[in-house]
Amino acid sequence: MNSLSWEQRKLGEMVERVTRKNENFESALPLTISAQYGLIDQNEFFDKRIASKDVSGYYLVRKGEFAYNKSTSSDAPWGAIKRLDKYESGVLSTLYIVFQIRDENIIDSDYLVTYYDTDLWHKGVQAIAAEGARNHGLLNIAPADFFKTTISMPKNIEEQRKIGAYFKHLDHLITLHQRKLEKLKIIKKSFLEKMFV
Repeated sequence: MNSLSWEQRKLGEMVERVTRKNENFESALPLTISAQYGLIDQNEFFDKRIASKDVSGYYLVRKGEFAYNKSTSSDAPWGAIKRLDKYESGVLSTLYIVFQIRDENIIDSDYLVTYYDTDLWHKGVQAIAAEGARNHGLLNIAPADFFKTTISMPKNIEEQRKIGAYFKHLDHLITLHQRKLEKLKIIKKSFLEKMFV
C-alpha cells in the first residue's frame, strides 16, 4: 500500500452523535466500557449495581454503535472507544460520547474498531484535552471537539474492509486460544492437586 492511497478525515464527517435517551425503557442493561473487554454489562464488571435504578435518562445504545469513555486508566491513558457487539442494546451514562457510522460505504465499522484498538487516535484527543483537564481521571473533552479529531484511513472502502476483517479474524483466534489456555491451566491444576494428595 502506498501513502497516496490513505487520507485523513474528520471523525464528524463520517459519524453522527447518538443522544437518544432510554425514555421508553427499551433496555435495562447498564453498560460500561472496559479498555480490555469493550462494552460490557456493568453488573458483571463491578459485581454490584452502580447505575441508577431509573435509567430513563441514560443514552440508549444499539448494537454496532460506538461509545467513548473519557475515564483514564493505566490501560487507557486517553480513555477507550469501543463498539457495542455483545448485546442488542444497553444503556450508558450521559458522560459517554456515543456515535454511529453515517454511511458504511465511507468508513467500515470493523476498520474503525481496529483503528481505535491502536494508540494512533490518542494524538487527536491529546490536542483537544485542555491543559489540566483531568478531573478525577475523567478527561474534559467536549463532544464537538471530539468529532473534530481525525482518522487515518485508506481511501478505498474495500481496503478498509480487508483490514477490518483481518484484525477481526485475529481477535477471534486470540479469543479461541485464550479459552484453550484457560482449560489447560484448569487441567494442570487438577493433575497437580491429585498428584500431591
